[in-house]
Amino acid sequence: MLGEYWITGSRASDIAASVEAGIGSGALVPGALLPPMRELAGVLGVNPNTVAAAYRTLRERGVIETDGRRGSRVRGRPASAPRDELRMAVPPGTRDVASGNPDVRLLPALDEALARAARRYAQAPTLYGDDPVVPELERLARADLDADGVPVGPVGVTSGALDGIERVLGAHLRPGDAVAVEDPGWGSVLDLAAALGLRVVPVAVDDDGPVAAAVERVLAEGARALLVTSRAQNPTGAAVSGDRAAELRAVLARYPEVLVVDDDHGHGIVDLPLHSLGGVTRHWALVRSAAKAYGPDLRLAVLTGDAVTLDRVRGRQRLGPGWVSRLLQYATVELWTSGVVDRAAVARSYGERRDGLVAALRERGVVAHGRTGMNVWVPVADETAAVTRLLAAGWAVAPGGWFRVESGPGIRITVSGLALDELPSLAAAVTASTRPTTSARFD
Repeated sequence: MLGEYWITGSRASDIAASVEAGIGSGALVPGALLPPMRELAGVLGVNPNTVAAAYRTLRERGVIETDGRRGSRVRGRPASAPRDELRMAVPPGTRDVASGNPDVRLLPALDEALARAARRYAQAPTLYGDDPVVPELERLARADLDADGVPVGPVGVTSGALDGIERVLGAHLRPGDAVAVEDPGWGSVLDLAAALGLRVVPVAVDDDGPVAAAVERVLAEGARALLVTSRAQNPTGAAVSGDRAAELRAVLARYPEVLVVDDDHGHGIVDLPLHSLGGVTRHWALVRSAAKAYGPDLRLAVLTGDAVTLDRVRGRQRLGPGWVSRLLQYATVELWTSGVVDRAAVARSYGERRDGLVAALRERGVVAHGRTGMNVWVPVADETAAVTRLLAAGWAVAPGGWFRVESGPGIRITVSGLALDELPSLAAAVTASTRPTTSARFD
């Protein structure tokens, strides 16, 4: 069942640690079936309740999953396994359109902004007890949020979008709670939910965002939170339209206790308006990352939401990292106010490549999706075959399995590293490597 790997331990914590050690070393591979609890208890000479507690701990950490009589298995993306180890190796000479990174040519140089931030810091070094949010950044963020129609709320700063999402979920949910997540959706969110011990409930998505009927169904079934990507959805490029937002707000009005989290990580690189879902329910939050517009290494995102949620997030943050470095906040203010990033030009650049690829595929009879952002999603009949054939043709694409729960197979193509004259050859390779599909939804 486990090959030559032996699970050891006499306490629940030791047994759980032994399983995680096996996963970390590669001895227990994703999908490996674990021994039944009574069988393992007999081998280890412990009470079956001890093994049950160990398995429960592993489930809450997102390490294993249990499927009734089929038993417990190592998750396909165990939260204890470094994501770098799950990335596909790109052979030399192969064009990498799988990474999901922004175009480095569109990112601003950070040296001047950091130098000005350092000079400002030298005049007034940050000390314990200082306000965790730089007032200028708070004013800039609030003005931007107001312009986009986001309800008034306190402003916080986190170390990136995923950090903000984790803190908001942790402020309201507990292991075992159900959280509704877009399917297909951001793989890191799927892993995060599992690592927090949350039960992922998939919600169907089309080009206009989460399908309202699907959201209604999962909320009626007891989902306690809904995560929505406002624009530049990863991996499909979906963006919540005005009409879809109205439908979703009508649904959410019937479930006022549901936590709503808007992920607006595409802010600064998109040209479609934001349609926020904040303010309909009692507890909500919107997260805006600086990563795509200014650089992933800034590790900064702006967070707003209802007063209770922000108070809980900031209170817990004080007990951990304390605050996001004011040096990074100062640098972000410098970048934001200097106009060094032409947001319209950035959005146009990504749009030309994204729309160009979608059009080139359409001309060849291949359905593709990508309303906003830097990714294109192509539904395929056989995901593994498509990825393998494209790799042989010199293109490394991301397999849809990184982003899916129940939705149909597909591949994700990141356009940020492409030149316009490469689009025809890539479209031809995709066409030759896939069988056409006709679905307007990603299921």
